[in-house]
Amino acid sequence: MAISRIGDLGLPAGAVLQVVQDTKTDPFDSTSTSFVDITGLSVAITPSSTSSKILVEAQISINASSTYTKFIDLIRGSTSIFRGDDASDNKRECTIWGRDEANVGGQVWNISFLDSPSATSEQTYKLQTSVQSGGEVAINKSQSDANQTYLGRGTSSITVTEIAG
Repeated sequence: MAISRIGDLGLPAGAVLQVVQDTKTDPFDSTSTSFVDITGLSVAITPSSTSSKILVEAQISINASSTYTKFIDLIRGSTSIFRGDDASDNKRECTIWGRDEANVGGQVWNISFLDSPSATSEQTYKLQTSVQSGGEVAINKSQSDANQTYLGRGTSSITVTEIAG
């Protein structure tokens, strides 16, 4: 007998159905003031049911040029799904943002969002980044990336978990 619905499995709402993760260990940098994909940091999942929820968790090791603001946006497909309200002015709507006071500092940003894609087709989740004009955003390294013992190289990841609805 073929199983065609989550309910056929007898799993209660809230049960974990599948987990997919992508990790990025290599560095990435950008000077773009428009959001661009962080290459090598995306994950695809095919929900089992339209009632499923997708828990998206991301950890980003990030730095930017000294005194420049950096931005991260969480994307499903080509759509931002977890972003601040549009202020109809110069503010850049995004998932998370911050400013670096030194280009040798490192920060770890964490994102957690429960998405409802209402689909059974493949869904791709990814992170995009941008930076204040004139600056450079750096992922998994310091912006200076100098050969110094006080600097490091980090890792970033994105994990999606399908949860029965």
